[in-house]
Amino acid sequence: MFYIDTSVIVAYYYPEPLSEKAEAFLMTHMRPAISTLTEVEMFSALSRKVREGGLSRKNAATIVAKFLGHVDGHFYTHLFVEPHHYRLARDWIGLFHTNLKTLDALHLAIAQAEGLTFVTADQRIAESAKVLELDFVVLKK
Repeated sequence: MFYIDTSVIVAYYYPEPLSEKAEAFLMTHMRPAISTLTEVEMFSALSRKVREGGLSRKNAATIVAKFLGHVDGHFYTHLFVEPHHYRLARDWIGLFHTNLKTLDALHLAIAQAEGLTFVTADQRIAESAKVLELDFVVLKK
């Protein structure tokens, strides 16, 4: 099973160069996993696009409705961020040999702790996953 990073989720709902590959991946894998952290980051990404003028509030609301419909309709396996995920993320950051940021480390920790393959479009996170010898897939534009 797969844990889908926010970079792929945003591309699925908001048109961008990776959108076609994100859609193809999500449509061929039953109930990919996301977390409560993914939800917060999705809203943050849309908010940034609205602030920067790349997305209207109306279109952002439409995207939010579709995303929440998928979450509530069990299109995704929904995972909660748990204390053991925070500890694992902390321990990886504390190795001092990756470029992991806090929330990226949490996403990787959730995937690893739950035995899932991490799927991302973010090359920087993929590099850290490789250093940590985690299972991951990179979707490229």
